[in-house]
Amino acid sequence: MKIYVSADIEGIAGISHWDEADPEKPDCAPFRERMSEHVAAACEGAVAAGAKDILVKDAHADARNVDAALLPTCARLIRGWSRHPLGMVQDLDESFDALVLVGYHSGAGSGGNPLAHTWSSSRVARVEINGLAVSEFHVNAMAAASMGVPTAFVSGDEALCREVRAFSPSTRCVPVLEGVGASTISIHPRVAAERIRAGVEEALRGDLAACRIELPARFEVSVRYRKAEQAWRMAWFPDVRMLDDETVAFERADLFEVLRALSFIL
Repeated sequence: MKIYVSADIEGIAGISHWDEADPEKPDCAPFRERMSEHVAAACEGAVAAGAKDILVKDAHADARNVDAALLPTCARLIRGWSRHPLGMVQDLDESFDALVLVGYHSGAGSGGNPLAHTWSSSRVARVEINGLAVSEFHVNAMAAASMGVPTAFVSGDEALCREVRAFSPSTRCVPVLEGVGASTISIHPRVAAERIRAGVEEALRGDLAACRIELPARFEVSVRYRKAEQAWRMAWFPDVRMLDDETVAFERADLFEVLRALSFIL
C-alpha cells in the first residue's frame, strides 16, 4: 500500500493564534513539533494498515516544519515548495492508494477556526467552485480524485470536518479543535495523536473506493479578494474576468488547468 500524507498546521491540536503558525515567531516552535507528532501518528496508522511506502508533503508556510526523524523509515518527506500547480499535494499521482490530510483547517470566511483561510489569509476572502465555498481540503481532494486517488482521512477543526462529511461522506474525519470566535477549544495533543493514528488505520482498512469523489464536467471558479486592487491585477490573467470590484472568475473543463490558474492568481 502506497499512501500520500499532506500536512498543515492551522488544524493542529491547541493552535489558536497566527503567531503560533508563523515560523518567524517564537510561539510557532511548539506547534511545529506538534505538527510533526500528528504527522508521525498518521504515518504509524498507515503502517499498521499495511502501508510500505509513504510520501509526506510538509504544506505549511515555508514547508520546513516536519521533523523527518519522527517519521517511520518507509516515509519520504517533501520540504519546501517546487511551485508546481499541485502545491500541497506535489508529486501525488495515480500510483497512490489513498490521500491523508493532517492538520487541515476550514476555508476563508468560515467562523469555525480563528485561523480559517484559503491559501492566503491576507489576500483571499473566499474561493468558490461551481457555487460551493471551498477550502484547501476541497481543492486537494479534487486534485486527488482527478487521478483516481481517494481521500481517506482528514484531521483538523470541527467546522472543516462538517465540510468533509458533506462533500465526501465516507472520508474518515478526526476533529481535534473547535473555533469559538477568536478562541479555540482543543482536545489534549496526545489524545489527538492517538485518534489520528487510530483513524488513519481504520480509514485505510476500510472501503477506499467509497471515498472516491466524482468530479463535475466543468469548473466555474470565483475568487474574492480582500482588496479591489488585488482583483484588478489578477483579472489580467488569461481568460479571467471581473465579476465585481473584488471578485474575479474563470471557467475550465480540466481540473489541472484550474490548479494551474489558481497557482498564479491566489
